[in-house]
Amino acid sequence: MSQTIAINGRFLGRRATGVDRFAHEVVRAIDRLVADNDRTTAGLSFELLVPPGVEVDPAEFPHVRIRTVGHAIGRRSAQFWEQVSLPMAARGALLLNLCNAAPLLYRNQVTVMHDAAPVRVPQAYSRAFRSWYRIMAPWVGRMARRVLTVSEFSRREIADAYRIPGGKIGVLPLSGDHMLRLPEVTGIRRKFGLSDRPYVLAVSSASYHKNFRLVVEAVGMLGAADYDVVIVGGSASVFRPLSDEGAAPVTRLGYVDDADLKALFRDAACFVFPSLYEGYGLPPVEAMTLGCPVLASNLPSVREACGAAALYFRPNSPAEFGELLTHVMQDGTLRDTLRQRGYAWVQRYSWRDTAARLLGEISPCLSQR
Repeated sequence: MSQTIAINGRFLGRRATGVDRFAHEVVRAIDRLVADNDRTTAGLSFELLVPPGVEVDPAEFPHVRIRTVGHAIGRRSAQFWEQVSLPMAARGALLLNLCNAAPLLYRNQVTVMHDAAPVRVPQAYSRAFRSWYRIMAPWVGRMARRVLTVSEFSRREIADAYRIPGGKIGVLPLSGDHMLRLPEVTGIRRKFGLSDRPYVLAVSSASYHKNFRLVVEAVGMLGAADYDVVIVGGSASVFRPLSDEGAAPVTRLGYVDDADLKALFRDAACFVFPSLYEGYGLPPVEAMTLGCPVLASNLPSVREACGAAALYFRPNSPAEFGELLTHVMQDGTLRDTLRQRGYAWVQRYSWRDTAARLLGEISPCLSQR
């Protein structure tokens, strides 16, 4: 008789962030492992539990059962669904939570915590969100059978910030190979009204710790340049947005769909990732996967994500960033070198590897297989 792993599908009911991207790709990769009869899935069945009103195409995860549970939820009652409806529906199964949050009173669960950002950069989040995470994360960390995260840096951060024993926390590799599945879009400059000049691309939510201000300030200090700066990304409701009034203008495209983002990566002269705090740093890995040279904050987690395939700058120094950006934009040979380094670097992992590692990590939490 197979054992069931229930997956918290709340993430499917909102516009995807990096954390949601992780969850989606892990579930998709698990589905493929099941289809291929991979040994990591032997004796297991998988069930994706979703709130009412969340539509999931069965063809997307054909080997994972999709079950709608609980009562209809709105934004205010989403917590109720996760804290009450979800654990009731998961009863008897190992519950897998992929996006930080989890039920407080369900012991037979494994939770992926991506970082300790609500503690380390509290000014980036709303007061209500910070307060909830200060209660929920340590409690879940102690309650869960196993905690997983996305970098050695985050393992240390989570252990320290939430007082979770480091030996209880496993680390998973991440990948950007999902970008290769997307269709190739043409005419991206025309669609968004971009000029024919080269452009520098930045992609993330417009919150404080993503540090878009650095890019804007550096461009203002540099003055006239023979390239443009394009910033892509919306702002989730849990974040406090950054303000850059009075700074030099850049082109802001807001939220774009995945296929358009792929085309923007493909066409960019380079990608910049100026974050003040990250648990990993998926966007620069996505950029490398698509052949876009990367300049990134000199943070331990981002160095884990990008290795020697990126160039680094201090995220609190617009002058240093501006100097590096000018150098890269003036040197086509350097950009080609970074492009080739990036291609080589991202070959190390795939989402299939992530899913297989995850199943290996949680295997001790299952009864004898």
